[in-house]
Amino acid sequence: MSVKMKKVVTRFAPSPTGFLHIGGARTALFNWLFTRHHGGEFRIRVEDTDRKRSTPEAVEAIFDGLNWLGLNADNDVVFQYENRERHAEVAHQLLKEGKAYKCYCSKEELAEMREKAKAEGRSLGYDGRWRERNPSEAPEGIDPVIRFKAPKDGEIVIKDHVQGDVTTQNEQLDDMILLRADGTPTYMLSVVVDDYDMGVTHVIRGDDHLTNAARQAQLINAIGWPLPEYAHIPLIHGADGAKLSKRHGALGVDAYRDMGYLPDALKNYLLRLGWAHGDEEVISETQAIEWFDLDGVGRSPSRFDFTKLENLNGIYMRETANDDTLAIGCLPFLEEKLDKSISEQEIGVLKNAIGELKNRAKNLIDLADSAKFLFAKRPLDVIPKAAKALNDDSKVILKKIHDDLNTVESWNRDALQTAIEEFVEREEVGFGKVAQPLRAALTGSNVSPGISEVLDWLGKDESLFRIKDQI
Repeated sequence: MSVKMKKVVTRFAPSPTGFLHIGGARTALFNWLFTRHHGGEFRIRVEDTDRKRSTPEAVEAIFDGLNWLGLNADNDVVFQYENRERHAEVAHQLLKEGKAYKCYCSKEELAEMREKAKAEGRSLGYDGRWRERNPSEAPEGIDPVIRFKAPKDGEIVIKDHVQGDVTTQNEQLDDMILLRADGTPTYMLSVVVDDYDMGVTHVIRGDDHLTNAARQAQLINAIGWPLPEYAHIPLIHGADGAKLSKRHGALGVDAYRDMGYLPDALKNYLLRLGWAHGDEEVISETQAIEWFDLDGVGRSPSRFDFTKLENLNGIYMRETANDDTLAIGCLPFLEEKLDKSISEQEIGVLKNAIGELKNRAKNLIDLADSAKFLFAKRPLDVIPKAAKALNDDSKVILKKIHDDLNTVESWNRDALQTAIEEFVEREEVGFGKVAQPLRAALTGSNVSPGISEVLDWLGKDESLFRIKDQI
């Protein structure tokens, strides 16, 4: 008889002190995919217990980034601060059971304790001086904190899906604070209580939380709750192997959106930072859900590489993204470059051209750059390289091709291509002698898609006006 697996519940738990960091986005993605793979529930908890640093703007920025990536919660979002009374209740229960105690150390005592430990080369943790003392010995004027009475013998083992068994000697961990002197709960207590109350079965997070896992496991055991399963993912490093920083690309997810990257491409890239499925590089969301599991996560830090991200984004631009989606996606960049709004009619022109323009673009900004000639004001600004093709001889050719194009009745690519080819044959000139002046006149550039396509997109009137401007 098979044993039915308990419903998988994961959580992404950002602190709202800034934007959604790229490392946080990967953590959210791994949690989301693991849940989807196992048919479970993905939850979000905002860890806002640090009231001085937590801001509504940061909360909004985090959710904006998650929504853009399509990583939405399956249940109500939990705000940790709202559960503070429940957290305190658990601490007082531990105090009642003798598994926690009141500590009356002053700030001066704690500072002296740290300095002495530092001088003696010992751990800087709390030395447990109030662990067995009677509260009747408490000095006046000191509001106590409540500390966890951590086990001092033996060891705590975290059975980690990525790191393997991670063993910590209990004597290395001091008695952490559960409730501050003002009665507010600490992060370590709040995380443990919220994970239990939310039914979290798998804690998937960065490996910088490994020490926290040992402390939290001690606390969970003392309370008598079941341990969640752990998976601590190696952090992301820069291309040079150093810890990821702003100079490497440790920006908010919103910055990547502003750089013109597609959310699906960024998700694909983040997926491949620390997880692998054979030699697959381009992985759709459907495939990712089907294939993702924790056994594919490596133990070594992954390296962020902008060049690889850009190349992958280019593949998504050319092969994966819907043309209408690309057109709408590049609109804000295009309007900024043109300093004007794009009309519904012009959006139609853009959508018609996207299929060709996207082949030369690595991101939405590139796409907007290549599309701006479609809506540029006349007379066009012609770049120096293109202006070389507009000499006196070329203008004679432009005058003749203008007259030929004026007679084209069915203004479409095939008819336009035929008209140009017939002109080239009749005038006995090389195709480039016609195409380059036309390209310069129509686009202001020396690089563009095929001339017949450009003429088709611009329409007859606009095309002939632009050619005439250069004659």
